Amino acid sequence: MNSRELILSKIKSNKPEPSPLPNLVEYDRKDISLLENFKDVLAFVGGMAIELVEGETVESKIREIYPDLKNICATFGGLDLPLVDISQISDPHDLAHIDLAIVKGEFGVAENAAVWIPATALPFRALPFITQHLVFVLEKQHLVWNMHQAYQKLDMQHLGGYGVFVSGPSKTADIEQSLVIGAHGSRSLVIILI
Repeated sequence: MNSRELILSKIKSNKPEPSPLPNLVEYDRKDISLLENFKDVLAFVGGMAIELVEGETVESKIREIYPDLKNICATFGGLDLPLVDISQISDPHDLAHIDLAIVKGEFGVAENAAVWIPATALPFRALPFITQHLVFVLEKQHLVWNMHQAYQKLDMQHLGGYGVFVSGPSKTADIEQSLVIGAHGSRSLVIILI
């Protein structure tokens, strides 16, 4: 028996008895509006929430906010915008020219303004991070209060191997203690609430 096998056999023979998982306490807030808290926190972390009103569309808001962007892609259909067909892209490096990515979020978390994006909504994992600007489209009735509730919503068996919570645009403050937005990813994040 070599040293590796010896170490592994000793570890295997010396495993403690498994202990039960603790009961999770349900931290819920009934004293605030999930939607208003979500919008406030998103503004605090550098993003912008837009709640559509009657007569407005996702497309009209995108044209209003980003009138000059040319290379726009979406991970879902039905948008009346000139879009780059990302189904024709096989190498994620070819996404470097994307100015704006529009992605449908599955649900949002009010305590930190995070949006859950499952693998099934992303043809490329790099897309939300390589684009210059990012728009999430999120149904406002799909909000939970906190990450405890968010993790309960996740269907771990059907994650597709990947998923990501995104909150706000990319930012860092570790360079001379100055806040830099768009340091390592999208320069802006807009969440359109429908």
